[in-house]
Amino acid sequence: MTRSTKSRQIKQSRQIKLGAFLPGGGQHIAAWRHPEAPADGATSFEFHKQLALTAERGLFDAYFLADNLTVGLGAREGGNAKIAGFEPVTLFAALAPLTTHLGFIATASTTYEEPYTLARKFASLDHLSNGRAGWNVVTSAGDETARNFNRDTQPAHAERYARAHEHVETVKARWDSWEDDAFIRDKKSGRFYDKDKLHDIDHKGAHFSVKGPLNVPRPVQGHPVVVQAGQSEDGRKLAAASAEVIFTAHQNLASAQEFYRDIKARVTAVGRDPEQVLIMPGVAPFVGRTEEEARAKYQQLNDLILPEDGVALLNGLAGQTLDIRGYPLDGPLPPSKETEGMKSRQALIRQIADEHNFTIRQLYQWVATARGHYTVIGSATQVADQLEEWFGNEAADGFNILPPWLPGGLDDFVELVIPELQRRGLFRTAYEGRTLRENLGLRRPENPWTAARSAVLAAE
Repeated sequence: MTRSTKSRQIKQSRQIKLGAFLPGGGQHIAAWRHPEAPADGATSFEFHKQLALTAERGLFDAYFLADNLTVGLGAREGGNAKIAGFEPVTLFAALAPLTTHLGFIATASTTYEEPYTLARKFASLDHLSNGRAGWNVVTSAGDETARNFNRDTQPAHAERYARAHEHVETVKARWDSWEDDAFIRDKKSGRFYDKDKLHDIDHKGAHFSVKGPLNVPRPVQGHPVVVQAGQSEDGRKLAAASAEVIFTAHQNLASAQEFYRDIKARVTAVGRDPEQVLIMPGVAPFVGRTEEEARAKYQQLNDLILPEDGVALLNGLAGQTLDIRGYPLDGPLPPSKETEGMKSRQALIRQIADEHNFTIRQLYQWVATARGHYTVIGSATQVADQLEEWFGNEAADGFNILPPWLPGGLDDFVELVIPELQRRGLFRTAYEGRTLRENLGLRRPENPWTAARSAVLAAE
């Protein structure tokens, strides 16, 4: 009996959850140069529509988008399609009516957005999509970003996360301003809503002072699904306190298992249900009908990388502190100082270079696809084997799939890998519900005001 067979028998009731991370310009920094990719994919609504429909045909749980508040990580220096694109919530509001089951997880910053406006736009997206919205909670790093928001330098790492903790709790309180049945809309009596079921929040904290209530009804899902993507110590604390889905980056099974077990233990320690927190590492798959075909696809994209783009990418991932201009591309990566930026990603890039003894050129070729997320190259069977190994061995509850180029990378996964996962009983053959929460198996949060009223009535 193989290891994968054992894992299927032990965990046969579980199924893999899948997000599709689909920036229109592709994940790989040279993706837009691929002969099958539209050069304007990053800013083509019709192309994003095509991607959303393909993801729904593949039964993905959600369409996920990251976001930058500048012209893009390492993009200014070269020909990177990430230099410009759509604001995610706006894009998803337009895509939602064109789909039925696919969730939409948009990134929004706790560092530079106010809780009230953020709560309002995600509540609106949840209503517009009939309960398919998710918020990817991030803190925003980089002095370049700070200079777009009335600051000369970025806030310190610890300060960003302290603000994020308060921000998330403030947003959740906004979503609970209205109880679910607050709106009566009785034309005969003239009562539009029940005044006893509308609540001020009157939040006053270290970072925010917000009276409320929100001027949008309670979201369809109660709360849009809260997603978090950070794995530093501060990031892990935030995830344990508030996240329901965690997007994370790992290069091997052991690292993913350490993170998975640590987060589940932290979630339990703060009194939350670990089964209600899904950990979904990022995976960038190059899929072929044979391993040789998959490796040819990998090499085809890497051959399109301009060296200056690869160097710019490494510098961006290192917090703009790694000036390797003038260093030989076929020599080792020079040291860099730690910054207040993306500390976990900086450490991961250094780890990849050291573990593989990569030259500068080899390093940027490796991270060009997924910037530190796990890259898998092989046939559908080989890719499914890797996903099953992580899923069956306490490393993942699902995966955020990062197709290297579009639409081909997504098409390959839907047409080759999804059927193989379904054959193994590891992935759905139909959506379980209509909301993102239902498909992810996450409970709908109870409104605390309603719960308190019910408790009083039960005690009488």
